[in-house]
Amino acid sequence: MIHKKLLLFVRATSLLLLSLSLIAVPLAVAHPEHLGGLGDFQGFPGLLPGEAGSSPPESPKASSKNVKVLGHADPGGGFNADVVAHQGFAYLGSWGAFEDEVFDFCPSQGVRVFSLHDPSNPTWVSTFADEVSEPDLAGTWTEKVIVQHVNTRWFNGDLAAVSIQHCAQGAFAGFGLWDVTDPPNPERLGLYEAPGTGGSHELWLQKAGNRAYVYTAIPFSEFDTSPDGGITPGRADFRIVDVSNPTNPADVGEWGAWAQLGLFPFFEDANGVFRVNFVHSVIGDGKKAYLSYWDLGTVILDVSDPSNPTFLGRTEYADDEEGNAHSAWLGKGGNLLIQTDEDFNPSPDPVLETAWGYPRFFDISNPANPVQLSTFQLPTTTQFPPPLGFFSVHDSKVHGGLVYFSWYSEGVVVVDISRPANPRFVAQFVPPPSPDPRGFFGPPDVAFPFVWGTFVDRNYILASDINSGLWVFQVR
Repeated sequence: MIHKKLLLFVRATSLLLLSLSLIAVPLAVAHPEHLGGLGDFQGFPGLLPGEAGSSPPESPKASSKNVKVLGHADPGGGFNADVVAHQGFAYLGSWGAFEDEVFDFCPSQGVRVFSLHDPSNPTWVSTFADEVSEPDLAGTWTEKVIVQHVNTRWFNGDLAAVSIQHCAQGAFAGFGLWDVTDPPNPERLGLYEAPGTGGSHELWLQKAGNRAYVYTAIPFSEFDTSPDGGITPGRADFRIVDVSNPTNPADVGEWGAWAQLGLFPFFEDANGVFRVNFVHSVIGDGKKAYLSYWDLGTVILDVSDPSNPTFLGRTEYADDEEGNAHSAWLGKGGNLLIQTDEDFNPSPDPVLETAWGYPRFFDISNPANPVQLSTFQLPTTTQFPPPLGFFSVHDSKVHGGLVYFSWYSEGVVVVDISRPANPRFVAQFVPPPSPDPRGFFGPPDVAFPFVWGTFVDRNYILASDINSGLWVFQVR
């Protein structure tokens, strides 16, 4: 998740005006209301979008017959983010936004670790990257966590790579590396700093032979670190960092659409829609990297030489589509790309389709020419006024012939992709509605489900609800 109102209006009003003036686009005819963030509702913090419409249509929800809930753990405080599992432990990230004289939505809760040895009773065992155990990380948030076993000349064990963004002035921005070989006793090994930026929004830990790399997405880095205020590209949004020695992460290569393709990060399209290009997320397969480049689609790079990432191709949008390529996953041996587009504004528009964000499926057997095979929508995707809640898709994970989507107020949606041109609904888990205890996404007395992430582990699935924490369930 990324909130463009924070990134563009609050943090960078002058940045937008400068960027618009550089490309001679008058602000009055652009469409900033379709930037795609929660700020579109003109009411946050504390207000859900507009007047709620009718209850969600009776989509093929399978919570009661196909899904069995095994366990739940709520660490409290809300703002839970992504979740991954490794060796019987779940790693639950946390989110933040900003702090000022009025609001404090920068809790710096770090990564919470839960034992899943009894899935019916997830048990907290440790926390790291939080302001209590690591005071130098106060004023940060840690939404993305990747955990893998890494064996290099310098390190042999379970390594956690954690994105770190700042939500308070002067706080650290970049990413961090922790030894979690003994999950109850995590040990910080090193930090990678990205000065002049908001930090690493999402990242990927990639093993390659006897080396390990972090691929990291640093939104707007090309603009934010421009040496001349937006005339010349600065450090790229996408960076490859060698973490073979996790105590000494080292830059290897980088790639940015402004420097490499001449595409300025902000522009107005032919229909007067204001568009934004930045790297939001990244995944890899060891030879290629897949950059979720927001309104530019998914950019595919050859990273077989990490020091020289090379452009291969990208997905594209129709003129009436919102854009907002948020994240991606692979299926069919790497020939299928599942792209999730995050859009928080379903309101009618004379140019853009009336819809929340939804997933798209691409044949990328020829990465120079991705071919869209299909999309997948739920009844709420195009409902307006929307029901109470947030109905954009968020992330995806593939396991076998199924893809598991975290879909905010639709919970976790499971889809059969054995025939990707015709994706088929299988099951759905929607956690009980729960209020946002911090009153950021909605008033504290209003309850709604709000699933951020999902992860398939062994014979169960994990879900992280922003408000209510960690859920463990099975699809039968």
